[in-house]
Amino acid sequence: MPKKITQEELKFKLHYDPDTGVWRRNIKYASRKRKTLTYWHIAGCISKSTGYRYLSINNQSYQSSRLAFLYMEGYLPEHQVDHINRIRHDDRWVNLRHVTASCNNRNTNIIKTNTSGVTGVYWHKRKKRWTVIIHSEGEKINFNKCDSFNHAVKIRWEAEKKYNYPNCNCSSPAYLYLKRNDLL
Repeated sequence: MPKKITQEELKFKLHYDPDTGVWRRNIKYASRKRKTLTYWHIAGCISKSTGYRYLSINNQSYQSSRLAFLYMEGYLPEHQVDHINRIRHDDRWVNLRHVTASCNNRNTNIIKTNTSGVTGVYWHKRKKRWTVIIHSEGEKINFNKCDSFNHAVKIRWEAEKKYNYPNCNCSSPAYLYLKRNDLL
């Protein structure tokens, strides 16, 4: 098992700019492609499959957002690192926060199959009503008595507040819809 990197070693090898989220190498290293030694080269690469930036240190791959916590705070996060604006390679310090998996899952984009534009609100064809669903602590909670879309969105927002979603989701589609249409 490889040894864990320390904050001191990280700062010796890399420089992190918290305002831009850019990582640069502090030391000379041999580029396989260029066959030259360079300083201050932008470090890491963005994974095509996940969208996260990864850095390699001592032949060990690290997610750059996790290393930002080691660089700035002196520890690798116990849980997950959430990108508040949902851009996975935007490692600016103001965009990162240490959260639980449950909280991180709440701060996601609307899924492609969503037709209402609001997470957890959909038209139930058989019942001919708007339905609201919210997940809390592994439990799925249904609200089936919604006569209008606006009513369903209000119920979703109230449920999000009840189950502490606003602390996790920085831009709730339900909240944004209600605010945009002066329904709050």
